[in-house]
Parts: sequence; C-alpha cells; structure tokens
Amino acid sequence: MRKDSFPLETKYAFARQIIKEAGLFIKSKMSEQLDIQVKTQFDDLVTNVDQETQQLLMDRIHQTYPCDAILAEENDVRHPINQGNVWVIDPIDGTVNFIVQGSQFAVMIAYYEQGIGQFGLIYDVMADQLLAGGGDFEVTLNGDKLPAYQEKPLERSLIGCNAGMFARNDRNLAHLIAKTLGVRVYGGAGICMVKVMKQELLAYFSFIQPWDYAAAKVLGDKLGYVLLTIDGYEPDFQTRQKIMFVPKCQLTRIASFLTKDSAVTLEDQ
Repeated sequence: MRKDSFPLETKYAFARQIIKEAGLFIKSKMSEQLDIQVKTQFDDLVTNVDQETQQLLMDRIHQTYPCDAILAEENDVRHPINQGNVWVIDPIDGTVNFIVQGSQFAVMIAYYEQGIGQFGLIYDVMADQLLAGGGDFEVTLNGDKLPAYQEKPLERSLIGCNAGMFARNDRNLAHLIAKTLGVRVYGGAGICMVKVMKQELLAYFSFIQPWDYAAAKVLGDKLGYVLLTIDGYEPDFQTRQKIMFVPKCQLTRIASFLTKDSAVTLEDQ
C-alpha cells in the first residue's frame, strides 16, 4: 500500500507537465553560446543547459513535493532509490548529440516509491515525442497506446549497442549481432531504449548510470521488456553498469550468446 498522501495520478500529470517545460527551456537555449565542460574525459561533457535544466526540474519538484527526494545526473545529486519517494532525473540524455547535432537527445524522468517504479517518461525534445507510463499507467507515445512486444526472429531484428562495447566486443556481443540484421549506435540511452519499445530495435546494450535507465526500466516492464545487468542481475541504482534491455520472452536466448569467452570477434560476422 502506498504511504504517499498525493494521488499517483496527480504526480504523473505533474511529471508530464514539467518534462515538456524542460523541453521548451532547452529549445529556448539552443541559439545561445553553450558553456561546455569536460567531466571525466574528453567525450564526457556537460553544458550549462544540462545544469540549468536539471535545476529547473528540481525546483519544480521541490516546490510541489517538498518531502520527496531526487537522484539526478549533475552536481552529485544522489539519494538511495529504495528510501522514500525518489524522482530520478536526466536533464539531457545524449549531451554530445545535443552539442554536435542539435537533435537525438532526450529529457528523462522516473518516479519511484521505496524502490518500486511508479512511472517513467522519456521526451525526445526535437521530435516532440513523449513516451510515458509504466506501473499502473498504460504506456503511450504522444497519447497513443504503445503495443506490448510482439515476438520476431533474431534474423529479422536490429540490435542497439554502446559504441565502445561494440568495438571491444564485450561479452561476445558480436556473436549475438551476427545472428541479426546488424547493429545501430545512436549515442543516447533514452533514444535507443525508446526505439526498443517502439520495436525498431530488438534489444539495447550499454554501459550507463541509474538516471540513464530508471525511466526505461519502468516503461519497459509494462511492455514486456526487462532491464538487467549484462550478467543478468538487477541494476544497483548506484554505479555505472553494463546493462541489457531486452524482451522478457527472449532473455534466455539472448543471454546464451553473451559468454565471457571473447573467442568470437567482429570479423566473424
């Protein structure tokens, strides 16, 4: 039983509102000079727009739900996912795409209570496409119900993958990809996992943080997908981990390709 006095429907409507506000804010900043900073390495970037968008969302949440906690990407905003009501925020997922292309990036919000996902939202800002729902809410794309996963053969499917994991052939991903029509790399976890849920990709593999996967985990569960570490465990919502986002009914078969032996190389495709 929920302990929160605020109706879940009210919080869900609030989330849909503020994620659109964040998208409009980002668009309003795109004609301005970006302040770009390097975080851990040259391709791990943050802009003033990432930080300002996160602050906008945090301010709106704190004003409306002052007792709720936040776990967010920038500025070390952390909170255990299993302690209380927690909003998980990725202000701009795909920052490099945002900087270089001005597209293929998303705002992501998820809401958890005592570690249980209640709903998730992924907003492709430039395409103006909002995938929302999960938990007690049906998953919709711009208001239209999204169908659950419908099984198709590997040989008629595409795989989404982090570029580094693909190049290194982590866990023999090449062995799996060789059984499909190929691999696609888009540079953003949210965009890729939306493509999985739209059934444009069969599965997605990446090395990502909790704010990158929190929304998709809730959304995907409603549509017949599971998000696990590449070793088949629940993610810890604390550290960067290698994850897979796959149809539940295909998990055993897909996992059978992901051996720890790296004998299969990209040249074997």
